[in-house]
Amino acid sequence: MGGWTGSDDAQSLSALDRAVERGSNFFDTAFAYGDGKSEQLLAETLRRHPGRRLYVATKVPPKNRRWPGRASTPAGEVFPYEYVVEMTERSRKNLGVERIDLQQFHVWSDAWAEDDGWRRAVESLKRDGVIEGFGISVNRWEPTNVFKALDTGLVDSVQVVYNVFDQAPEDELFPVCERADVALIARVPFDEGSLTGTLSVDDRWPEGDWRNLYFTPAHLKTTIARVEQLKSLVPAGSTLSDLALRFILHHPAVSTTIPGMRRPGHVDANLAASDAPRLTEAELAALRAHRWERDWQVP
Repeated sequence: MGGWTGSDDAQSLSALDRAVERGSNFFDTAFAYGDGKSEQLLAETLRRHPGRRLYVATKVPPKNRRWPGRASTPAGEVFPYEYVVEMTERSRKNLGVERIDLQQFHVWSDAWAEDDGWRRAVESLKRDGVIEGFGISVNRWEPTNVFKALDTGLVDSVQVVYNVFDQAPEDELFPVCERADVALIARVPFDEGSLTGTLSVDDRWPEGDWRNLYFTPAHLKTTIARVEQLKSLVPAGSTLSDLALRFILHHPAVSTTIPGMRRPGHVDANLAASDAPRLTEAELAALRAHRWERDWQVP
C-alpha cells in the first residue's frame, strides 16, 4: 500500500546485477519499501558481488507511519530513541551488512531538531559503528525544512526532490549544503514517471499504487501538458529521461541522483546520461524556464 505496483523480483535482481557490472556503487532503499523486502533483495545483490565495494543507503520509516512529517506531531511519536535503534538493527539484518553506510530518516520536520531522542540515537549508532553516515529525506516541496537539523552537525546528507519541474532546492538548500559539506541526493528525478515522457492522460494504476495519489486525473492532465512542452527541447537521438537526468547532474552541489531501475534496460539508459556531455548554458536556460511551483500537496 502506497508503493509502486508491478515489480518483478527476478527483473529487479537482474537490474541490480547489471548496475554493479556497469560500475554503479551507490544503492538507495528503505524499510518502508515492502516492509523490508527491498532491503532483502539488495542483500542478495551484495552477496553475489562480494569483491565489489558497494555503498548502501536505507531509511527509518516514521513510527506513526505518516507521510509527510508534520510539525504538529511530537518527535517522540515519530523517531524516539529506542525505535530508531531498533529499526536500524532490523534494516542492518535485512541488508546482511555489519554496518549501514548511510541511514536516513524517511520524513522530517525541523520542529524535531532539538529533540534529544533521535539525536542520542544517531550519536550512539555512529559511535558503535552500526552506521557510517546519517541523512534526512526532506518532505516533498519543503527543501528548507531541514536547516535546523543541519545546525546539529549530525547530518551528513540530505535527500530532496529535485528535477526539471522541481528546481526550488537550488535557491537555498544547495548553497547551505555546499558550505556545510553535506551531500545532496536528488530523488524523484523523473517526477514519478512523467519526465520519462511515457505517461498519457488515460493512465491509471492498481489500487494501492502511490501514483494514483500523485497523479489524480486532474493533476495528470496538467502534468502531461507540461511534459509535452518539454519534448521540443530533447536533442535528436536522445530521450526526455536522458535530458532530465543530465539536468540534475549538471549542478555541482548534487552528489548523486537515484532514478528507478526495474529492468536492465533502465540501468543502461540511466548510466548513458551520466556519461553524456554536460548541458550547454543555452540548454540549461531552456530547461530552467520549465520550473513549476505546484499548487497541490501530496506526501
